[in-house]
Amino acid sequence: MTNTAGSLPSTTTSPPDAYVGDPAVQAEWDQRYAEQERLWSGRPNGALVAEVAGLTPGRVLDVGCGEGADAVWLAKSGWDVTGLEVSGLALERAAGHAKDAGVTVRWVHAGLVEAALRPGSFDLVSAQYPALLRTPDSAAERAMLAAVAPGGVLLLVHHAGMETHHDPDRDFDPADYVWPSMVAALLDDDWEVEVDEQRPRIAPDGGAGAHHSEDVVLRARRRR
Repeated sequence: MTNTAGSLPSTTTSPPDAYVGDPAVQAEWDQRYAEQERLWSGRPNGALVAEVAGLTPGRVLDVGCGEGADAVWLAKSGWDVTGLEVSGLALERAAGHAKDAGVTVRWVHAGLVEAALRPGSFDLVSAQYPALLRTPDSAAERAMLAAVAPGGVLLLVHHAGMETHHDPDRDFDPADYVWPSMVAALLDDDWEVEVDEQRPRIAPDGGAGAHHSEDVVLRARRRR
């Protein structure tokens, strides 16, 4: 298979050792994953399953793949999957789940911006509840858009209400992160918005984030 991540190390059996990105971000997420044996439900996100149902399998980038539930489900569904993640611990778990499921996934241990993905490499870019840090130049948003091939789809799903939910007890400031509205604002005539709505969340049982009941779903197709 072609290495869609340019010169970054990749493998189909275990996550790469080299990390490309902010060490502080990696450390933060490794610590979070270390606190629980399983952070997420282990099942694919409901919005992903619903939105991908009518798509022809091709090359897909799973942004923030975590412990790999979405990546494994996509691979089982016939997609050529690249899973991108900052946490090395999460990638180790994801690689183990893929091996147990008997599927092949390409793992990239990097931040989205630092990964320097080849433009137009993916027929689907899926970002399910991503924790992407906001920058003045909208680097993360532009990296996601650039990765989508002509005719391909960007699918961005997030918890509704988080964009304005400030939680000082968790040291969480929504102004620090990228939200679907920010990505939608960058879509020009090269894009067709197919879905941009808030809907009830189809939530897997268990896992962090299970208490959120509404999703914001943005699905856009790149025309050219």
